[in-house]
Amino acid sequence: MTKSLPPHPLDAVTEAEIVALKAILTKADLLSPTVRYAFCVPEEADKAAVLAHTPGDVVDRRFRVVLLDLADGSSRDVIVSATRAEVDEVTALAPATDGQPPIIDAEFAVVEEILNAHPEWTAALERRGLDPATVRSVPLSAGSYPEHADNEAGHRVVRSLGFQQLHERDHPWAHPVDGLVAYVDLTRREVLRIIDAREFPVPSESGNFDDPEVSGPPRTTLKPIEITQPEGPSFTLDGNLLTWQNWSVRVGFNEREGLTLHQLSFHDRPIAYRASIAEMVVPYADPSPVRFWQNYFDAGEYMFARYANSLELGCDCLGEITYLDAVIADDEGEPHTIRNAICIHEEDYGVLWKHSDLFAGSNETRRQRRLVVSFFTTIGNYDYGFYWYLYLDGTIQCEAKATGVVFTSAYPEEGHEYATQIAPGLGAPFHQHLFSARLDMTVDGPRNAVEEVEARTVPVGPGNPYGNAFRESRTRLTNEAGARRDADGAHARVWQIVNPEKTNRLGRPVGYALYPEGQPTLLADPSASVHSRAAFATHHLWVTAYDPAERYPAGDFVNQHPGGAGLPAWTAADRDLDGADVVLWHTFGLTHFPRPEDWPVMPVDYAGFTLKPVGFFDRNPTLDVPGSAARHCHG
Repeated sequence: MTKSLPPHPLDAVTEAEIVALKAILTKADLLSPTVRYAFCVPEEADKAAVLAHTPGDVVDRRFRVVLLDLADGSSRDVIVSATRAEVDEVTALAPATDGQPPIIDAEFAVVEEILNAHPEWTAALERRGLDPATVRSVPLSAGSYPEHADNEAGHRVVRSLGFQQLHERDHPWAHPVDGLVAYVDLTRREVLRIIDAREFPVPSESGNFDDPEVSGPPRTTLKPIEITQPEGPSFTLDGNLLTWQNWSVRVGFNEREGLTLHQLSFHDRPIAYRASIAEMVVPYADPSPVRFWQNYFDAGEYMFARYANSLELGCDCLGEITYLDAVIADDEGEPHTIRNAICIHEEDYGVLWKHSDLFAGSNETRRQRRLVVSFFTTIGNYDYGFYWYLYLDGTIQCEAKATGVVFTSAYPEEGHEYATQIAPGLGAPFHQHLFSARLDMTVDGPRNAVEEVEARTVPVGPGNPYGNAFRESRTRLTNEAGARRDADGAHARVWQIVNPEKTNRLGRPVGYALYPEGQPTLLADPSASVHSRAAFATHHLWVTAYDPAERYPAGDFVNQHPGGAGLPAWTAADRDLDGADVVLWHTFGLTHFPRPEDWPVMPVDYAGFTLKPVGFFDRNPTLDVPGSAARHCHG
């Protein structure tokens, strides 16, 4: 009988490991009837150790668990080894300065109960002619505001808006109870403050897009599209090691970032050590007394990947699909397996390259295809899909898909300066969706540099008498302070990650270029609380020297953090980046002025970025892609 080898350091989390963690924490007297898991993710081994790993090496599987005591709001940050069955570190958090652990399901569940027992809340609803039993309380992260510090600093606080639900299947987002908000202390289970600024009529029109009375009869003119691969997919999966068309990547998942990609390589040449969406923020533009605080860090405040969908064939994914389950820990520390959390498949993507030559008489076409690795998660009203694409020519692309239901407000007769009317009496406030991609690059090795490359015009003169010239401008970003950069579409600005120690056959450093979409960064004023808390979103690019402790761009504990954590704190050291082990942090996203067409459910909107090889290959790396077989061509 062959003895099974120890796991790879980046293998997927198992249910057995989650069970072991709880036993270890129980034995260490760190759990009690009131203690819950607020955070449980793999504590990945240091990069050097992972890169040096060979099959058979001993692997120490460690996890980071943040424990929250519901009784008094205290919390501890714990590092525990499932392999050695030992607790390595325990750190008590100081919430007033460190920030709070994420909000958990057990806390969300009690807010409506607290509010419905509060006479001021119920009276406000009854004045509006509403039965409190029909109003869903929607608890939302509180942010951090100095003017509320006396009551809120060090306390776990949420702010709750109300939405009327007319029956069990009714979508309450259609019926906002606007002008009213409650501030709730989760630990003391008490209402700190109720702001009843204005009574608006509750919009009555149904938003039930799944009701035929709203959607109308389904159309009958769509003919079926069948996508088949009779010989099966072109990729192979060994555990979480995915290989496809010269690509190799390890697929990971955790409750904070969701899908993570590790050790991306092409022809065994490394490109990126780790890629993920490390944070996102959704800041709203309505400055009214009941909504000025609306900004949500869906990853850091809510652990949004906890709510990853179980994907279904033919609905979420189409074609020859392979699914991976994801294992996380629930609030009680028990293993929870999300079935079909990750979808892997191939897609045709049109023409890869084509030429019909006048002189040689050749007529050649090749088809592009891409490998898709994706997951979808639902957080409150919005649904987000995150898609990573690998292409035959070495291109990497990331795409975020935003859909679901827009957050709603009342829309008064006199109009609304900060919202769109999407139905009679119903508004949708302006907002942004800003994502931070963490790209730990290893372009042909760990020592890289970053260059800003853009197009520059050349003044008319002796060297440019006809005024047609433009040139390529390159600027090496040598230090962290100078590597806080913004996109510039007018000059086709991109950022190239190059390896100064490796050259191609033309003598140029091998590289990959980050192509931004260049949409607006954070639009809030620099004096705004969210500007300090979401500083990562104030630039399209930050570059840092690799540090394994620097994982989340707004800091480890975002919930109610006063700001300044993460990227602004790290880059204050102004470390050298030239020929270093570098991490790129790229902000991308959407600025959403909702349309009537976004109601009652929003068609997918897209945002993303692209990484393309620039001199990484000596020539087109897809010359060996065969032409399509005759039976697949029609003419």
